[in-house]
Amino acid sequence: MRLILIWQLHEMVPQAARIAVLVNPGYPDAEPAVRNATKTARALGLDLKVFNAGTVGEIDAAFAALVAWRAGAVLVAPDPFFLVRNAQIVTLAARDMLPTSVLLGPNVAAGGLTTYGPDLPDLYRRAGRYVGRILKGEKPSILPVQRPTTFELAVNLKTAKALGINVPHSILLRADTIIE
Repeated sequence: MRLILIWQLHEMVPQAARIAVLVNPGYPDAEPAVRNATKTARALGLDLKVFNAGTVGEIDAAFAALVAWRAGAVLVAPDPFFLVRNAQIVTLAARDMLPTSVLLGPNVAAGGLTTYGPDLPDLYRRAGRYVGRILKGEKPSILPVQRPTTFELAVNLKTAKALGINVPHSILLRADTIIE
């Protein structure tokens, strides 16, 4: 899923040869996210560097370091910690004029440039159905594991305009949500 975002960032900001990936090293999915991002960046001929942040202060320090590195765009790795720190991340990205792919559509509405991820209302409906099945007597151990089946692409045109980015028509056609 996050692989698509590197392609998307590259399509939206083709002049960005350096992509920074903000990662919480303490999060279990950090290593696979970095591995996938590195593979995709390599395929696109992009320079990718990982910036670690596991605390509020480390997010500020990571942004200072990625600005010093002259990142052209930032990809925020999936992590609940970053989800709750979205306002801080979006504020830093705006201050530093960095196109940033954030977590979840509502975070794009808060000022992130783009996101691609699971459709949360669909996940909540499906979870509710699972709970209903359990309450009706089905054993959780025999219920199949489910994964997201619908995904949302969101783009914030206000943020794009503030950054001087012309969002390609091909992305706008694919977008489920466009914030104007």
